[in-house]
Amino acid sequence: MNLRRFAVLMGLVWLCSNLHAQTLKVGSKRFTESYLLGEIVSQTLQSQGVAAEHRQGLGNTAILAAALREGQIDLYPEYTGTIVRELLQRNAPADAQAPLAQINAWLQPLGLKAAVPLGFNNSYALAMREPDAAQLGIATISDLAARAPALKPGLSHEFIARADGWPALRRAYALKLAPGNGLDHGLAYQALANGQVDLIDVYTTDAQLARQPVRVLRDDRGFFPRYDAVLLMREGVDEAPLLPLAGRLDEAQMIRLNAAAELQGQDFAVVARSFLGAATATGTPPASGLMQRLLAPDLPRLLGQHLLLVLGSLALAAALAVPLGIAAHRLPRLAAPVMAAVGLLQTLPSLALLAFLIAVVGRIGWLPALLALFVYALLPIVRNTHAGLQAVPGGLVQAALALGFTRGQALSVVELPLALPMLLAGVKTAAVTNVGTATVAAFVGAGGLGERIVAGLAVNDPALMLAGALPAAALAIAMQLAFDAAERRVVPHNRPSRADGNGT
Repeated sequence: MNLRRFAVLMGLVWLCSNLHAQTLKVGSKRFTESYLLGEIVSQTLQSQGVAAEHRQGLGNTAILAAALREGQIDLYPEYTGTIVRELLQRNAPADAQAPLAQINAWLQPLGLKAAVPLGFNNSYALAMREPDAAQLGIATISDLAARAPALKPGLSHEFIARADGWPALRRAYALKLAPGNGLDHGLAYQALANGQVDLIDVYTTDAQLARQPVRVLRDDRGFFPRYDAVLLMREGVDEAPLLPLAGRLDEAQMIRLNAAAELQGQDFAVVARSFLGAATATGTPPASGLMQRLLAPDLPRLLGQHLLLVLGSLALAAALAVPLGIAAHRLPRLAAPVMAAVGLLQTLPSLALLAFLIAVVGRIGWLPALLALFVYALLPIVRNTHAGLQAVPGGLVQAALALGFTRGQALSVVELPLALPMLLAGVKTAAVTNVGTATVAAFVGAGGLGERIVAGLAVNDPALMLAGALPAAALAIAMQLAFDAAERRVVPHNRPSRADGNGT
């Protein structure tokens, strides 16, 4: 793909995004309840004649709030305690119980508002295996602090980091436990049941609480505020189409909906339609088999998004990496710094790089994901371009110069054609690697096959995770075969003959 075609493609993407600018974008976090509420909200808007799009599983509170402020999304389901403690950074006990009108007064300078109370409270809590809690005599968090047993926590990443999570809870109760490594919330109950961890953070509307033999520890000091479910939205969003949802959900209903998705394997959209009355739970059977999940209707869309990310980042990387490789070859003093720089970029953790790029570009979604993949594609292309040029016999270059070729002509006519097989191998390595790396784009709302993997993690559904991983693996193999075919076409026409090697 040449740069002109790539520019046209990027222009079409920009045009399509602007054509849909009037569509309300509903976000959600990466756990079952948030997926469901996001789907319920988007379907409610659509039923009221409002165009809506659900951008599911975008990340944690900080990412969703940033996306909201930057206009990348228009609203998402949130909890009053999280808004007060995490977003507004108000830690006074009285603030945690503030009415919605007061919360909105605090949100107004941010251009945000909270509306449509959904009717239930979903608080944080700590939980242990019931037999362990009974044996140790632990019923409250104060008991946990007083007895200080040697437990291995398995806390979620967000709970470890957030202002109303583990750090403040540990201070409030003088807990001596270290938080340990972060664990995805969707995997916590299984890890607890398998004995891999002994203490987890839970939501009080988790579906698993009704099935797992766990003891939820009582918050006897009242540390956790109320987490009443509301919709957090930009100030200009009209909440009138969503008022039918006000007070419609209680804790028991939310637990049943979570169980339908997480324990019965029903699709989020199906559960939402069932709740809203557009379909019955038995009227739309859940896609439970692997082949059904694999060939679900969203496959073309996710595959197209994945390919666009991979090919777009590859085109950008090649446009920069090939000139860098040439410069490193022509100016040997540049070789070491260039290789060190692109090598260092390759070592950056993908999620950390995404977080940094989100802060730089001021938005989530496709652009930071594209830039992150572009960074990861640089090293193999730069290295292979440089190595391919270094392998060209010096006699051939000198012969070209003796025949009156300029250095630029010798590069384009002699050196680059001979180095092309090695250069293509670098592009192939970058392409195949980026197919796998592009799955993390789903964590920032950029779509792709990672959406299935992230959703599967949220509900601990191996079939759904495989439905995302297997097409990604197949795409990587297809990419490998396509570049192998391209190399076979290029190499025979560019390999120097024995006569060329002798300079005759």
